[in-house]
Amino acid sequence: MSDIPVIAPPRTARPGPPRPRGPLRSALAALLLLCAAVLGAAAPAASAHTGDRPAAAVPAAALTEVTGFGANPSNLRMYVYVPASVTAHPAVVVAVHWCTGSGPDMYNGTEYASLADRSGFVVVYPSVTRASKCFDVSSPQALRRDGGSDPVGIRSMVDWVTRTYAADTSRVFVTGISSGAMMTNVLLGDYPDVFAAGAAFAGVPFGCFATTDGSEWNSACSGGTINRTPREWGDLVRAAYPGYTGPRPRMQLWHGTEDDTLRYPNFGEEIDQWTDVQGVSRTPAATDAPAAGWTRTRYGSTGDRAPVEAISLQGVGHGVYARGMGSRVLTFFGLDGTGTTPPPPVPGGCVVKSAVSAWNTGLTNSVTITNTGTAAINGWQLAFTLPTGQTITNGWGATYAPASGAVTATNASYDGTIAPGTSVTIGYQAAHSGNSAAPAAFTLNGQACTAG
Repeated sequence: MSDIPVIAPPRTARPGPPRPRGPLRSALAALLLLCAAVLGAAAPAASAHTGDRPAAAVPAAALTEVTGFGANPSNLRMYVYVPASVTAHPAVVVAVHWCTGSGPDMYNGTEYASLADRSGFVVVYPSVTRASKCFDVSSPQALRRDGGSDPVGIRSMVDWVTRTYAADTSRVFVTGISSGAMMTNVLLGDYPDVFAAGAAFAGVPFGCFATTDGSEWNSACSGGTINRTPREWGDLVRAAYPGYTGPRPRMQLWHGTEDDTLRYPNFGEEIDQWTDVQGVSRTPAATDAPAAGWTRTRYGSTGDRAPVEAISLQGVGHGVYARGMGSRVLTFFGLDGTGTTPPPPVPGGCVVKSAVSAWNTGLTNSVTITNTGTAAINGWQLAFTLPTGQTITNGWGATYAPASGAVTATNASYDGTIAPGTSVTIGYQAAHSGNSAAPAAFTLNGQACTAG
């Protein structure tokens, strides 16, 4: 572990971003002294021991350690912040620290607690106890659902908050920095049914850090030299929870172009992975510059809650997180302002009807998309997952990519506008190995459609 680069913890309560440090070999002594100074200066956390008793609420507006919260195979510590203004059935934000950090460091170094004071959600701060203070994002146990290690303990923390505060299980989110960003990727892969969205600051794709020799560090991944196709990256995520067919969490990605710890190519690989998992095009639906030196791309739709949002920061190194970014995370999560998500799309905003005609080894599917909303759709992408064993051989009315698995159909130049109350029909021909069924569900520009 002597060659693992780290981020040092912040110096004062809730300051700006954690600052990047050199390799442990050259900076460990200074880091340990700095950690001791920071933790010594911080107010001690209150303690709430639950053991086998029913969960009890913790003191309001104070960072509190909770013990006995549930299955915890890697001996993580749990800290929680509950604002005095906690809402009924609150949302939950899990905030995951960097290597050499801790839950209290993440509390002090980010503004999520003060944002919780405004919006009424609960913040969970997991804390590593192993010597490296890095989260396990590399072991086979960590990279599969309920396999063991850190993800299981973090899931238990979420369950504790849900039991104790009757939290809204549809509004559970995770964000992290560096090692915490890597864990954000892992948690969205392991528990897509638990987390609604994630925000990763300077991370790597799910499975990129995988090792089989017990090492916590993967130099090829950190160096940005692991390159896979979007489908291959997506398959790693899908393999974490085999058979899962439900909705996938949305992902927000942040990375600096000069990151010398987790190199910038990892940013593009993350985009490849999560656009494939979401079944949306790798071509941005929108590109803008929300701040000087920033380039933001959105995939699958153009709004604040796109399936995938990626922010590249020109000239910025590994310490990409800065004060103020937490508010942008909450906007992506849908927790800004009132602590609640915006109203869902109008039911029946789109209807998709499939008409399959099959023979021994092939099929055609005529797909009709109807806009039942009140505004025109200008430019569209229809996402769906082909049943196992089906491969598209040709199509019409749209371009289709990839040919199997999670497919995105992007409108042709002549049918990109669907006026209210009107339809377009597209279709494809596919080979199959016995299953000739139509896709089970469709999303149009990131919104679920009703089956026709």
